[in-house]
Amino acid sequence: QVQLVESGGGLVQAGGSLRLSCAASGRTFRNYAMGWFRQAPGKEREFVAAISWSGKSAYYADPVKGRFTISRDNAKNTVNLQMNSLNPEDTAVYYCAAGTLSPPSTRRNEYDYWGQGTQVTVSS
Repeated sequence: QVQLVESGGGLVQAGGSLRLSCAASGRTFRNYAMGWFRQAPGKEREFVAAISWSGKSAYYADPVKGRFTISRDNAKNTVNLQMNSLNPEDTAVYYCAAGTLSPPSTRRNEYDYWGQGTQVTVSS
């Protein structure tokens, strides 16, 4: 089992920044690729970003490319999502997920463990 706890969400104005963090515990963190997904009201949960177990490869959904950066610290068992130039379309609950596929998947059903989510609200 892997337990994931997200933090860092909140309310921010359009154009602002937030940094989400996900703390992992349980099985060896470095064995897992990590992903961030988000779900807006009335919409499907969608892929945002993913990072390989080593941290050397990162993948992004088109809407966030150039604005969001995913990173991980295997010594601290954390994965982060730096979000810049936020806009109201980024408003959603953001979820951290762990999976064993390499390279990491963009499909939510290929992740094994999920956090409880953290709310991000961007005002216009």
